[in-house]
Amino acid sequence: MDYKKLSWLKASNYRQRVLNIMDDGPKTPKEISEETEYYLSHVSKTLSDLQEKNLVECLTPESKKGKLFRATDEGKKFIKHLEE
Repeated sequence: MDYKKLSWLKASNYRQRVLNIMDDGPKTPKEISEETEYYLSHVSKTLSDLQEKNLVECLTPESKKGKLFRATDEGKKFIKHLEE
């Protein structure tokens, strides 16, 4: 377990919640925004941060709208750990 990454995740409710929502499968930023009631701009920034840490990946990087994101294998491990 990468405790530095875990600490980084736990430092933000946005990061935790956005990552946890991805446990149900791939989602668009708009779907995440609607489920969390977070501003779309905050969701997009959070997804970008999670992507930099290799916790989520974009399945449709060529799309300008409606990009689809999912948790990586590493991200899924952190989801399970956060649920404990």
